[in-house]
Amino acid sequence: MSSMAGLGGGYSGSRGDKGLSMPLVETIRLAWADPDLRSRIQFVLLMFAVFALGVHIPVPIPGIDSSSVVDRLKGLPAFDYLNTFGGGALKKVSIFSLGLNPYITASIIMQVLTNAFPTWKKELQEGGEYARKQQNKRTRFLTLFLCIFQGWGLLKLLGPAMPATATWVTTVTIVTFWTAGAMFMLWLGEQISEKGIGNGTSLLIFAGIILSLPNTVEGLGRGLKDGAIQWWSIVLVLAIFLAVTWLVVYFTTAQRRIPVQHMRRMVGTKMMGGQTSYLPFPVNSVGVIPIIFAVALLGIPSQLALMVGPTTPVGNFLQTAGLYLHPALSFPEGLIGIVLYTAMIFFFSYFWTAIQFNVEDISNNLKRGNSYIPGVRPGKQTKEFLDGVISRITVVGALFIAFVAILQYLSPSLTGVNARYVSMIGGTSLLILVSVALETMRQIEANLLMKQYGQ
Repeated sequence: MSSMAGLGGGYSGSRGDKGLSMPLVETIRLAWADPDLRSRIQFVLLMFAVFALGVHIPVPIPGIDSSSVVDRLKGLPAFDYLNTFGGGALKKVSIFSLGLNPYITASIIMQVLTNAFPTWKKELQEGGEYARKQQNKRTRFLTLFLCIFQGWGLLKLLGPAMPATATWVTTVTIVTFWTAGAMFMLWLGEQISEKGIGNGTSLLIFAGIILSLPNTVEGLGRGLKDGAIQWWSIVLVLAIFLAVTWLVVYFTTAQRRIPVQHMRRMVGTKMMGGQTSYLPFPVNSVGVIPIIFAVALLGIPSQLALMVGPTTPVGNFLQTAGLYLHPALSFPEGLIGIVLYTAMIFFFSYFWTAIQFNVEDISNNLKRGNSYIPGVRPGKQTKEFLDGVISRITVVGALFIAFVAILQYLSPSLTGVNARYVSMIGGTSLLILVSVALETMRQIEANLLMKQYGQ
């Protein structure tokens, strides 16, 4: 479940900080000067190169028309989302077409099941390294199953784009290649986490988004040259992009710091304790997870419609339902989708926050450590106080996530530029880029500080 850890936030300890304490350029310079960190960074870049190469390796389907694939899939609301995360692999019908989507879905399912079954949760909390390995094994088996299921579903979606001579042997071969590609990407992510720096799965998603950027820039340049896009639209796109990036950085690093007073006690002949520390609660503790959940659920009817066939009665009903559920500015269909999209973001923000923060455990730990929040009694009153604080910052965090998520649907009207060229202004992609970059830089800085203390 490392992808969820990388794409979400969380409780970061009893002291915490307000983000990176060193300038970005200085952090990179010091990291590159250190032989161990330099080799880790070089390994990450090498894995990125392997991933980029795999994106351009097509599955062995003689006679397939890639343009027909795009025409077939562009009606799927989640197509741009999946294609962007995979670096354009889905558009190219690459061996990496499934990307990390099966693993992310499996991680989400396992996270929900773990919290739904108290025995699983207790086993994971008390079982140590062995329990984590067992949980990872279950996640991988579920990923393998989802690869086969999603691969078969993707083939059904391709439909007319498939060559007429395709047989069941072709189907099995393609699904096998896609499954192998998805599992190989999972292995790449694990290698990055182990031998590189940062969360491997999150960094591969980050790399996929970066690989999609040249197509966006090329499209904007072509539109400007052809006169389809005005120069002021490009300037407005850049201005909004920079403003939203600043906003994402601000909310990603923002914290509500609650002071904690540690009681003084005698240890031998010395008086210990008495100092003040902080409980740092991130404003955006859930990262992009609410958006991923919401997109996955809202896209289900459209995916089923394409699999069943839009011309059938069931398919027509599902296609209509998908149209109403897809967020857009059209009335009434799109506005209903935006309302549901926002509501789901709020729901999953609270759901994921409840999973991450166990205020009863935090309250009990403070009490056992002879620590307390000034002005708040230990025990039940501390629990109620922390509940109120987390509820308030979750509202602010959910409002921020909803704003950024919906901005990608408002951007075409604001800028006059086609939606596929301004998707980076808001939504999941920008949140992931900033969140993963900040988290990776924090890990690099933490490594530098550990080496400094060890000298």
